[in-house]
This record gives sequence, structure tokens and C-alpha cells, in this order.
Amino acid sequence: MSKRDYYEVLGIQKGASADEIKKAFRKLAVKHHPDKEGGDEAKFKEANEAYEVLKDSSKRQRYDQFGHAGVGGSSGGGAGNPFEGFGGFQGQNVNFDFGDGGLGDIFGSFFGGGQQQQTRSRRGRDVETELTLTFEEAIFGVEEKISLNLEDTCEHCKGERAEPGHGMKTCTTCKGSGRQTRIMNTIFGQIQQDELCPTCRGRGRIPEKECTVCHGKGTKRKKVETKLKIPAGIDDGATIRLREHGEAIANGPKGDLFVNIRVKPHKKFTREGDLILSDEHISFSDAALGTEIDVETVDGEITMKIPAGTQSGTDFKLSNHGVPHLRGGKRGAHIVTIIVDTPAKLSKQQKELFEKLRSSKKKSIFN
Repeated sequence: MSKRDYYEVLGIQKGASADEIKKAFRKLAVKHHPDKEGGDEAKFKEANEAYEVLKDSSKRQRYDQFGHAGVGGSSGGGAGNPFEGFGGFQGQNVNFDFGDGGLGDIFGSFFGGGQQQQTRSRRGRDVETELTLTFEEAIFGVEEKISLNLEDTCEHCKGERAEPGHGMKTCTTCKGSGRQTRIMNTIFGQIQQDELCPTCRGRGRIPEKECTVCHGKGTKRKKVETKLKIPAGIDDGATIRLREHGEAIANGPKGDLFVNIRVKPHKKFTREGDLILSDEHISFSDAALGTEIDVETVDGEITMKIPAGTQSGTDFKLSNHGVPHLRGGKRGAHIVTIIVDTPAKLSKQQKELFEKLRSSKKKSIFN
């Protein structure tokens, strides 16, 4: 399903003023706000997406010239949904689940509230780290090695907590229940409190002989290296989730590893969704007469033709030289904005030429 025209979404004409755009958006925002009875979240997001583009003069100019492709939007997917189609994240915090080593489901948040609290004692601790990429690594993807000091499964007892050759026995403190009732004396009388058994820590069983390496803990802190394949097109602020690559716990699954992605800024390029933006400077004479220039892209230099009469601020679109879509296939565009430089200093000969040019322009008015 293709996106609707942004002007149509807001119910305005293409030549609408900034004030008209703002009024149209406010009217729709009040009407469709999700917190309002009868509100429509999909329409609210669609209107917000249209407003975010049309209120910005540079984005609006690119949209008028190139359509949705000019503002980093995917041609498919539901309106206002930053996760659908992987077209462009627009600064969203997106989480990737690489539980089986490949690109899996997308998660909107890390923590599951009450469910997380219930399972925390039965699985290892989640770990969070940060990985910084260059602009090019984020565009094309890269394989990185992450080294962390973590509680890992004890290699000697394989996490069983007992010395190899010895078994487990019922905890004598809790009689295998894993819980213990403690009676507390208060000003209101005696109160019974149920808590984990301090001897077996809720497991109900203890080693006949503790592991001589981890001393019955089942885990040992050590340096753990993890290979991580970064998908092409990942954005700054995204988070990758690696299932069971966090800290270990005895007789339970490991926690998860969350890798927060940071992307270094580029000296020449900026990114906007699946677009790459850059500026190129040309002279007055080249703008008037036309020329060819070598444009730097993430794929190397490309020769681009500048037609005669090009105005400063004109955008040119280099298709398929932008950011790859995360699900593969197409890439976004590279938008090159031409800046016509005004010379600050002129030689005597240059001044004479400009005077002749100005004089001939004045005469042409009366001819």
C-alpha cells in the first residue's frame, strides 16, 4: 500500500503557507489524537508524518521535487509506522532480536514489567553495552567482535555447582521446598514472612560437594567474546538484542545482551532516514554555462552533470546511492544540493567582465 500525498493528508493545497500547514495539522491532531474518545491513532501518525516534512522548508522542497523518495520514506508500509518496511527510522529507538544469529523480530522495548520480575531469579542478568560504528560501517554493515567480562558458566562443573563425580542432595534447611518461613516479632504481634531459603537460594537442592573452581556458584567471571553481524542500513540509536549472550546463572538460561549502536558523524555526509545528503559548491560561471562535477558518495566518486542555469540550492537525486533498506533490496537516494559560490574578491579583468555582463543585461531589457 503506497503512502498518500502529504498535502492530501493535511487537506491543503501544494502552495499552502507555513501558517496554513500548521493550522491544518493542529485541526487533525485534535480530531484524531489517540487519547481522545473516538481518536484514530493511524490517522494521527499519518498527519504527524506529513507535518514533520512539510513544516521543514528543505524537506518540503525535496518532497515537492522527488516525492516520498526525497524525504527518506519507503514507498511501502503503513503511514506513520517507523517499523514497517524498514524504510527509515526517523530517530526511533529500534531493537533487533538476533536470538538465532540472524535478523529476527523487532521489539519496541526491552523490559516486560511484571513478567521480567517473575523470571529474573530463574535466568541470568541482562547486560547492556555500546558499540560505535563509522558512517560507512552503518551504511554497508560490518561484523564486530565484542569483549566483555561476564559471569559465565563454570567450565569445571558445567554449571551444576557440584564437583564432578558428586551429585546433589536435598537442602536440609528448607527440606527441598526452596522457601523458608521466618517469624518476626512486631508491635502488632508475630508476623510470618515467606522468603527464599538462604542455604539453597530457592533451588531446593545443594551439592554433596561444592565445585572446587566456582565454590558451588555454578558460574565464573571471565572475558567473553561475541561475534556480532551488524546489518547494512542500521541507524544511530538502534539496539540489537542477542538472546542468552548475557550473564550465566546456575541451572538456568543466560540473560540477554543488548548492544546500543552509536554512529560517528561524517565530515561530509548527513543521513535522513534512507537518504544521504551532501552539498557541492560550483562557481557562477559553471552555474550559468553548465558543467560536470565529481561528486563524492559512499560508493566512490560519481560524475554528475550540472545543466546551464542551475540555481543555488537546487537538489539533484542520485538513485540507489543512499542507505540500504534493512530487509534488503533497494537503497535510498543520495541528494546533492548545489551551492553557487559568490566570489568575494575579483581581479581587474574579472570586474570588467562582470561590468560588461551587467551592462548587456540592462540593454537587453530595452531591446
